[in-house]
Amino acid sequence: MRILKTLLLLALFSGVIVCRAADYIVNQNFVTIPVKHPTADGAKMVRLQIINNNIVRVQATPEMSFPEKQSLIIVEQKYFASFKVEQRADIVTVRTAELAVEVDIETGRVRFLRGPHILLSERAQGGKIFRPFRVPEREIGVGTLTEQQRNAWTWNAVFDSPADEAFYGLGQHQSEELNMKGKNEDLFQYNTKISIPFVVSNKNYGVLWDSYSYCRWGNPDEYQQLGQAFKIYNKDGRPGSLTGTYTTKNGSQQIVREEDSIYFENSETIVNLPKDFPLNGSHVVYEGEIEAPVENLYHFILYYAGYIKVYLDGREIVPERWRTAWNPNSYKFTYPMRAGQRASIKIDWKPDGDVSYCGLRTATPRTSQQQNQMSIWSEMARDMDYYLIAGNNLDSVVSGYRQLTGKAQVFPKWSFGFWQSRERYKTSNEIESTLRTFREKHIPVDNIVQDWNYWKLDSWGSHQFEPVRYPNPQAMLDSVHAMNGRFMISVWPKFYNTTDNYKQLDARGWMYHQAIKDSIHDWLGFMGSFYDAYSSGARHLFWQQMNSNLYEKYKQGIDAWWMDASEPNVRDCTPMWYRKALSGPTALGSSTEYFNAYSLMNANAIYNGQRSVNPNRRVFLLTRSGFAGQQRYSTASWSGDIATRWEDMRAQITAGLNYSIAGLPMWGMDQGGFCVEQRYVDAQLLFDKTKLENNDLKEWRELQTRWHQFGCFVPLYRAHGQWPLREVWNIAPENHPAYQTIVKYHRLRYRLMPYLYSMAGAVHLTNYTIMRPLIMDFNGDSAVNDIKDQWMFGPALMPCPVTEYGARSRQVYLPKQTGWFEFNTNRYYVGNQVITAYAPFESIPVFVPEGAIIPIGPEIEWTDQKPADPITLYVFQGRNGEFTLYEDECTNYNYERGKFSTIRFTYNDADHTLTIGNRHGSYDGMLQSRTFRIVYRQKNSTVAQFDPDNEPAKIIRYSGKQIKVKL
Repeated sequence: MRILKTLLLLALFSGVIVCRAADYIVNQNFVTIPVKHPTADGAKMVRLQIINNNIVRVQATPEMSFPEKQSLIIVEQKYFASFKVEQRADIVTVRTAELAVEVDIETGRVRFLRGPHILLSERAQGGKIFRPFRVPEREIGVGTLTEQQRNAWTWNAVFDSPADEAFYGLGQHQSEELNMKGKNEDLFQYNTKISIPFVVSNKNYGVLWDSYSYCRWGNPDEYQQLGQAFKIYNKDGRPGSLTGTYTTKNGSQQIVREEDSIYFENSETIVNLPKDFPLNGSHVVYEGEIEAPVENLYHFILYYAGYIKVYLDGREIVPERWRTAWNPNSYKFTYPMRAGQRASIKIDWKPDGDVSYCGLRTATPRTSQQQNQMSIWSEMARDMDYYLIAGNNLDSVVSGYRQLTGKAQVFPKWSFGFWQSRERYKTSNEIESTLRTFREKHIPVDNIVQDWNYWKLDSWGSHQFEPVRYPNPQAMLDSVHAMNGRFMISVWPKFYNTTDNYKQLDARGWMYHQAIKDSIHDWLGFMGSFYDAYSSGARHLFWQQMNSNLYEKYKQGIDAWWMDASEPNVRDCTPMWYRKALSGPTALGSSTEYFNAYSLMNANAIYNGQRSVNPNRRVFLLTRSGFAGQQRYSTASWSGDIATRWEDMRAQITAGLNYSIAGLPMWGMDQGGFCVEQRYVDAQLLFDKTKLENNDLKEWRELQTRWHQFGCFVPLYRAHGQWPLREVWNIAPENHPAYQTIVKYHRLRYRLMPYLYSMAGAVHLTNYTIMRPLIMDFNGDSAVNDIKDQWMFGPALMPCPVTEYGARSRQVYLPKQTGWFEFNTNRYYVGNQVITAYAPFESIPVFVPEGAIIPIGPEIEWTDQKPADPITLYVFQGRNGEFTLYEDECTNYNYERGKFSTIRFTYNDADHTLTIGNRHGSYDGMLQSRTFRIVYRQKNSTVAQFDPDNEPAKIIRYSGKQIKVKL
């Protein structure tokens, strides 16, 4: 006889509700299930917390009680009680209006159902695995931990995944991967790498796990050295090693030796390179054969600085890649191998630096079924703790993530303008003259950026301008603002130990000491360390120091904060264990447990600090790292010190898309790349001397142009990098196509400002995502699952950048749910096809779906130069469509008090009618009446080019009341 126990909970009153049944306990919105027959490494207790109809939290522990803890990423949630609990035999089911969550009381297995369909299910055997974890002594740093802080659990959650499932998110990574199904990703913070513990599925759900430690997606095992994973043979066929041949730059010295692994990836392991061998300019070849123990698709990870290629079985598997010597990169690739069969291997490496790095490892083999499951591994946590977020589409899933972790702010309007930066402006005169040149040349720009080292050489962390180079910072800021610019300044969480700021923090126990103990000197030759952002007192003092030395001192004239190295990056190129030692222990516990959340806590310091002294001025932070919840602190991230290479440009597309779909809406990059190959430096020097454009300079200019075309269609439009200088007039002369094209895209960006800022409003009001993988809008078209170089920029634009040198066309897939117009020419295409799109030097393909409505503003040179009037509304025939125009006061938080307006435009394709809806809301300075110019783009017409001021248009005067316009 089956036993049915049902409990209906209604939110009739506030207070504690505790109900017990035979096999579960209900306490408010928690349902706790003891596991009757746990495995030795499984969960003994499972607890569900019902957040709302679509979000359920799952906790599991191998102990008999759950830890008391406070989340760093989850904001306070309203109490929810509209659910019921029932038990049939060994299954306890919690039901909401949208979901059913089943827990097997025998094993603790959890399944999520939507109607009769399984949405997500933990694996039947081994779905939750726990291992005791103790922080190794060497990772603790200078300080002590309690036994409780030192001991926790490593856990691995494994879920079944159907063959047609695709996964996205996890943050910003550099391997040109979008769909993470079947992929592996190490999740930690590093320069160019941002790890976020949130993933979404094309099945319209997401999983957010509340863990701050180093994590792994996919294979839970550590990568293996080649000699561990394979039988290896040198180039002569002898077993046990590969052959390494090291040849100096001039060929005068050659070393040949046996290599049992290729693992020269950090400061600890590069000592195993040949002693006293001059790497810079050398040529290194590792070669031989590898033999697999089992047939498998092997997953390799290549770590490199300098130039590198990889060959297997005589084929070039990894074409040439390059990274600067001080900031190596990882790149992943797969290769199928058969058991017992040898494959030749060759790694061709040109280190390109006195110190450089190289490594090749492989993941442990897994069956295809194992590799394609969803597997999440966390190194150190108090318990397993994750949230299932279900939705009707991926926008609603991201909205659920923001409900849990906090709403994004409306970013200031000027942040959507152009940002001019370089590494670095060295004087106040350079700052002012650069902005002045933009204004004189009538090139749109809003923001000028002061990078590092504006302080005295020995005073990093003082937050004080060096007076010789910056004699009057207040006058500089006044000048920037008089030219209608905005000023952002770099502030690191780093302090030389001779500065007063260091001493103030250190006196209270708020500095990390390992770097001081080990006498680590940075590249300038000085010693210092980072502050502990996990301490609330340290965060408060950190802001006080910024405030007294920069913000209040200069009449609150600094508009934005560039929070660099917020991983935190105390020392480049160190092994993982030492990175933990350098940044711990923290005020909350070991840095092992809190490894990934530093940037979140650092952003908290500045956001809440500025709002405490200037509560109505919008905060803007730019950080090199990010974590779940950071969007609530008005924070954007950029992708770090990437290389000025075509492959790095390609990698930023997937990096930005997976970052954005992971819930953080504001992202950008060092447009044009940060680190520069010497050949480009030499080419610019030659041009400066002779005015000759050689082949390298020609490529440089094309790369910069293509990158600006790409950058026009990401949330943060920002140029930055090392020399050669990145101002458009320094990239190319005014009569050059590169100059003319870059300026054209500056102007296009500013014409799009009503469209852009409306998306900024939607990010806050409806939890919208601006930079959108195609899966967000065309889920159900399996062809988009793996498209890595197209995206939707808002609802109406699909940019398709050119990422290969010399290409003048490219393949574009047009999703099947709609027809498409080419933005510039209005040429129409049916969907569900691949086309060859024309891509001359001067433009990239951009496509618009049927039914799109795009508001185009007047020409402006900065975002608040004049009101957005008239607005040219582009309406595209073929389907019904809509768009909501959002406007507010642009720089303050009055929108939080309802001071903003919206106007909804709807297009009915059947009768070719555009309805301009009633205006809702108001704000100070709002246009009471305005003009709309309506351009109707139809399928049977083309235009020579996008020309909003001269295309035929209907003129409509609007005063806030609904108007219907027949097109």
